[in-house]
Amino acid sequence: MDDLGGYDERRLIKIELTEKVSPEDIARASGGLEVVSQEEGTLVLAFATEAELEAFEAKLGQLAAGEPVTYQSLMYALRSFDRWTPDDRTGWALRGDGFPGDEPFLIDAELWPLTRGTEADRLRSAFEVWVRDHGGEIVDSVRQPYLCMYRIRCDRSLAENLLRHRDVRTVDLPPRVGLELALAFTPVQDLGEAPSAPADAPGIAVLDSGIVAGHPVLGPAVGDVQSFLPGVSAADQHGHGTFVSGIALYDDVADRLRNRVFIPELRIFSGRILDAGNRGDPYLIENQVERAVRYFAGEYGCRIFNLSYGDLNKPYRNRHVAGLAVTLDALSRELDVLFVVPTGNYEGDDTGPGDWGTEYPSYLTTDASTLLDPAPALSALTVGSLARNERNSRWPHDPGYRPVARSDQPSPFTRHGPSVNGAIKPDVVDYGGNMMLDARAGNRPMNGAQGAGELSTSHRFAAGQPFAEDSGTSFATPRVANAAAHVLREYPDASVDLCRALLVAHARTPTACSQLYAGDEDALRNVTGYGLVDRSALYRSLEDCVTLWAEEALENRRHHFYELPVPAEFWSPGRREREVTVALAYRPAVRTTRIDYRAASISYKLVQSGSLDEVVDRFNAAVDIGDTTSIQERQSGRRFSERLRSRGNVQASTWTFKQPSRSLRACSWYVVVTRNDPAWGANLSSERESYALAAVLADRAAPEPRLYTRIEAVLRAQTRLRARV
Repeated sequence: MDDLGGYDERRLIKIELTEKVSPEDIARASGGLEVVSQEEGTLVLAFATEAELEAFEAKLGQLAAGEPVTYQSLMYALRSFDRWTPDDRTGWALRGDGFPGDEPFLIDAELWPLTRGTEADRLRSAFEVWVRDHGGEIVDSVRQPYLCMYRIRCDRSLAENLLRHRDVRTVDLPPRVGLELALAFTPVQDLGEAPSAPADAPGIAVLDSGIVAGHPVLGPAVGDVQSFLPGVSAADQHGHGTFVSGIALYDDVADRLRNRVFIPELRIFSGRILDAGNRGDPYLIENQVERAVRYFAGEYGCRIFNLSYGDLNKPYRNRHVAGLAVTLDALSRELDVLFVVPTGNYEGDDTGPGDWGTEYPSYLTTDASTLLDPAPALSALTVGSLARNERNSRWPHDPGYRPVARSDQPSPFTRHGPSVNGAIKPDVVDYGGNMMLDARAGNRPMNGAQGAGELSTSHRFAAGQPFAEDSGTSFATPRVANAAAHVLREYPDASVDLCRALLVAHARTPTACSQLYAGDEDALRNVTGYGLVDRSALYRSLEDCVTLWAEEALENRRHHFYELPVPAEFWSPGRREREVTVALAYRPAVRTTRIDYRAASISYKLVQSGSLDEVVDRFNAAVDIGDTTSIQERQSGRRFSERLRSRGNVQASTWTFKQPSRSLRACSWYVVVTRNDPAWGANLSSERESYALAAVLADRAAPEPRLYTRIEAVLRAQTRLRARV
């Protein structure tokens, strides 16, 4: 299908090369093609007359015949010669959602950014006339030397023609989700008086820049505020700690404001470890954190600690774990506490990104954006960030403000794993904000501004600013701390290992992330970990999603065997998705002088067999010869392999079954937990190392979901979930 329109008669061609070549060299080698854009390094777009195309093709023919040509090395780099198709022009959101059903609708069209003034003017004028002649309305535009973009109100027919217009670079849906800025200016007197948090509610200790404890929606939940900086008050002079505390306490502050309801269900404790510049100087932060943890754990029994901190001077370089991360791993094991930390923020450097918009998301997996200390800590929950909002709320119809990420994609500033020995990090992701680009200011990034960020409590409430907007991995972290604290609220006797196991067992990769990294599972895992925690069945099982768990302790070179109580109806005929997820968490002793780092190693396999005795015999025989790796777990439909997930202290995988075979339905399912420590860890580990195991069975597409009821019946028949050493 030929292109439509164009300010002149030339054709647009797509040249793919085997290596990166400058546009100027392409123009010289081709003998006249006008290069209009270099896309993704090795892809070049150019305008060409029929005569220029014939000359270029003749030169290629000479090269194929072995005749000498100018710029011969460059011509050899040519991989393909094609055209810019409607599929090439389709933007990410349009590809995923399709055109809106109601007409007319708004669409964003970006044109090729020609640099020569007269030519650029002709292109824009011709395009505007073409749009109006075809019944479209230009609502707004950005006309800069480096960006030419139009927001157009049109019908489906015109939108489809835009995908074929020669001068159009991309067509996409406008940003759709934005934070309502008016929420930030909600008068606190309109909210009513927040009640006090229950005295027995679990507490989250926020170790940060302090807190403004008198904030009307925070005050009723604040248990204690302390400063661990000598001679410095516990009050928040920076604002970071107060912002983090609001999210830790209420999770989605914007949603609370929409409903005008602030009822604290948790308690907040604040330990100031950072100064007015949000730094710990001149003191060693490891000491301040340890003093704070021992204080809040000892005085109040705090078990969840939010530490929204990342040291830009300590990126992880795939070597030994060091610094604050080691301190957190040691304290977590000793005190049975859970640290929730961010991946750290990527702010760019000399190597990039030169353009946040065009280079996203490739820079998220470069060496420049690795984890920051303490994110590599294996016993902590490390949190990456997702974008929730994508629209400039102040000027929603101005195409000059563009989001870097779309909803549910990784935030433009999140960092990537893995951690030591390839351990999956981050563990999970949550919403931490987005970044807008201001095209009229040279695509200047606007981090967390004008509706792209997250909302929380402000330390300036006394000056009439009770709430504020911001973005950062720091603000994804307290959402996960909030979820962990609510697990303890439902199950006060749960270990922090069980908290971790439950959270990753209920984590799922957002579809938008999977689409963004389609075909690159390594990048997807290193940026999003196990995914976003789904809270729908996290705290209580539902009829279509049931969670079972166990907390045990295991000797070295031994196994525990668990039979999953899968009802026969789970395998009933019919093509639908059924899921089995298994997660395990433990906290070993660690040593920075060892590459292994972990003094104990516990992992699991999901296997199917005719009987428990058969499984026991098979694994015990493998132990006798010192090799359990030869026993294969279920691989079909599996998300994370045993080899991959067992590199970390919290491990999970989901098995998806769409149309189970008869042989699969006839077998029983077992989770086998194995401990196999390195020799050097013998004097550091306990005789019996503790762990938590969680299994989630989900059958959400069943015609009559009664999974909970049926599993309950199976368990009554078995009297209990069996475990045998």
